[in-house]
Amino acid sequence: MINDQIQAEVNRRKTFAIISHPDAGKTTMTEKLLLYGGAIRLAGTVKGRKAKQYAVSDWMEIEKQRGISVTSSVLNFDYDGYRINILDTPGHQDFSEDTYRTLVAADSAVMLIDGAKGVEEQTKKLFHVCRLRGIPIFTFVNKLDRACKNPLDLMKELEDVLGIRSYPMNWPIGTDGDFKGVYDRVHTKIELFEGGGHHGQNIAASETGNVDDKRFEALLGENLYKKLCDDISLLDIAGEEFDMEKVLAGELTPMFFGSAMTNFGIRQFLEAFLKMSPSPGSRAHSEGVITPDDEDFSGFVFKIQANMDPSHRDRMAFIRICSGKYEKGMEVTHYRTRKKVRLAQSQQFMAQERTAVEEAYAGDIIGVFDPGTFKIGDTLCTGSKLFKFEGIPMFPAEHFAEVMPKDSSKRKQFLKGIQQLSEEGAIQVFKNPNIGVEMFTVGVAGVLQLEVLEYRLKNEYNVEIRIRTLPFTVARWVISADKFTKENIGYYDAVVVEDQYERPVVLANNQWTLNYILDKNKLVSFLDIAPPVEE
Repeated sequence: MINDQIQAEVNRRKTFAIISHPDAGKTTMTEKLLLYGGAIRLAGTVKGRKAKQYAVSDWMEIEKQRGISVTSSVLNFDYDGYRINILDTPGHQDFSEDTYRTLVAADSAVMLIDGAKGVEEQTKKLFHVCRLRGIPIFTFVNKLDRACKNPLDLMKELEDVLGIRSYPMNWPIGTDGDFKGVYDRVHTKIELFEGGGHHGQNIAASETGNVDDKRFEALLGENLYKKLCDDISLLDIAGEEFDMEKVLAGELTPMFFGSAMTNFGIRQFLEAFLKMSPSPGSRAHSEGVITPDDEDFSGFVFKIQANMDPSHRDRMAFIRICSGKYEKGMEVTHYRTRKKVRLAQSQQFMAQERTAVEEAYAGDIIGVFDPGTFKIGDTLCTGSKLFKFEGIPMFPAEHFAEVMPKDSSKRKQFLKGIQQLSEEGAIQVFKNPNIGVEMFTVGVAGVLQLEVLEYRLKNEYNVEIRIRTLPFTVARWVISADKFTKENIGYYDAVVVEDQYERPVVLANNQWTLNYILDKNKLVSFLDIAPPVEE
């Protein structure tokens, strides 16, 4: 009976991430899913500064000022019998590390594409991470309210650039800024949308009917109606066949067209996505595999966030539940330390807003108070058999700088801020024994992260810092069979440091330097993904 109850709850969970290149409309899309899901009554827009109506998922002050997402946020709500967990990730490539970690917690991904620009660089990288995990990918072509590429060309681009075939679930009616609506291929119905003001803050009104209804020919005009009929015929004859097994294996992407800004096609996408996307499945671990309906609780920490509530200076660990049932205040085993831990003050989120959690199931994301116990990748479980989920990959930084406090009397706050932000994964911290303890080398995926570091240290820890950029562009973890010391490497335009887990890392000016080091040190090898932290 317990397993039946857990299985019923698991079946209604949908946990997914939204990925895209910057400015494809991802945060706006997230906001509109909340609107149609009934989680909010009025959608904010990222650019709606005058009305002070900001996107729910952008909760950091710097996000509201810059109009970009700089950290993942978790949003959950109920809709049509489903329990939905959205992992809204930063689209900007400078914050890609946070996105990579978050994708480990998702069961599927929604890939948002700008209809005018097609597949962009950051989309390729994020798609590759999804492909490595083998999770289903659902494509939403956005901004159909503006001039866009031909839909057939976009389908070909997905195949040529990403290597995935697509099946259009709907088809746009009118393009080049004259977007009228969509044709639903599954239900063979036309849905025409009514435009209006308010920048899509409210649910869009629409008119629906069968494609052979002559009133649509009158509404669309003879040319547009004929083109739609021709497109439908072409897709039915020459298009890809729909195969749900290929979708779930990440080999075929269901494709939707619409406009998040005007709300056109959002409800249709949400309802179709919820029916097709997978509920939580089995997870491999160090001792085998665990199913989501297992009576034993298990989960892993994929994100740590300090100072979500600036007035309380708190720190939350975000846990993806993989099996069993969570109950408030339950005691679990912390695998890394082998100690018992009570999961206190558990909460679920609508971005920064919190709701106390009494119970949760596999697929859910919960936040628990973290007194400094947890690290990203930690496994938590109950039962007699201890195990560890595979660690979350840590990729090398690409930009580096030395940072130190302007005021030496702020040393304590500086060290605390650097430690907490490194534990969040917001920065990578390297120690050099030749440099004083008040100065660190930090590594980031993009230079914008240095701005966020400076902002957060000033506003959350009351520390102003000096930043000196370094010439290094390549970092690799060192595996050495001899004494590859920090003293004998200086003439290579490189330096050996230690990361926050005391693993040796070489920082080099460029790839040529790195290759030269390898050529001169035959017993040395480098890793481009961090080795596991020793327990």
